[in-house]
Amino acid sequence: MRKALILLQMLLLCSVCWSQAKLSVHWEELTAGDFHNAIQQSQGTCLLPFGILEKHGPHLPLGTDLLNVRYVTLQAAQQEYAIVFPQYYFGQIFEAQHEPGTVAYSSQLQLALLQETTDEMARNGCKRVIIVNGHGGNEHLLPFFAQSQLQKPHDYVVYILGFVESPPGGPAKKSSIDMHAGEQETANTMVSYPHLVHMDRAKSESGSDQARVKLPPYLYTGIWWYARFPNHYAGDGSVATHELGEFKMKVWQDAIVNSIRAVKADQESLKIQNEFFERVKHPLDTRP
Repeated sequence: MRKALILLQMLLLCSVCWSQAKLSVHWEELTAGDFHNAIQQSQGTCLLPFGILEKHGPHLPLGTDLLNVRYVTLQAAQQEYAIVFPQYYFGQIFEAQHEPGTVAYSSQLQLALLQETTDEMARNGCKRVIIVNGHGGNEHLLPFFAQSQLQKPHDYVVYILGFVESPPGGPAKKSSIDMHAGEQETANTMVSYPHLVHMDRAKSESGSDQARVKLPPYLYTGIWWYARFPNHYAGDGSVATHELGEFKMKVWQDAIVNSIRAVKADQESLKIQNEFFERVKHPLDTRP
């Protein structure tokens, strides 16, 4: 009888483990009931891969940033469970409006939609939202968005994972300029969506720096990118290799996994955020 009870307990435990293991990391693939379980399993940790729709040289798809960031985020979430939000491409890309296929939303809509999206994620139990950036044009937008969370109280925390620098080692790069649709992005896409890479077209346009505006490095103007790279191509995608892509994507994936684990372990950010807003109510009580 005792052996039978032990066996039954083991079967029930295995059933629970199997049920948890089979949960999809894709928000859109979960049933309502499974979503509830997924929130529990993820400890309320949800990922928002943030891409864009823009030209990527003559050889990569318009959705390169979106495709790559979502691919690597899904891989990471399967390693350290978290729920991954559906495709999101409502970011900053005014500098590519002259190129076909670019979708550029107003700055007001970008911020409003992102705020409502994270609010809705939190309302559904995502109290730890990690925005994983896949597009260079968002590198200023997203920190500003995170800072704007201090405008009013929230019952959740927004974390931003920006671009990840690779450690020393790995395949040597062959190009000196590699800022957009060049060696690295092409290599990454050779791993994520190889059938969408048209290497035979990579040299059909120039990705060289035309340096048409001469300004000191500490002086900024919004037209800088177009002045330097009017083809919206910065680098040489023709020299990319699958080996480089595997190395870079692994580094990126590991950073996302580590971020998920760090966010799950973070018990302080929300407490400190709440403390801040309590003190905001009574600024004169703050002693100099």
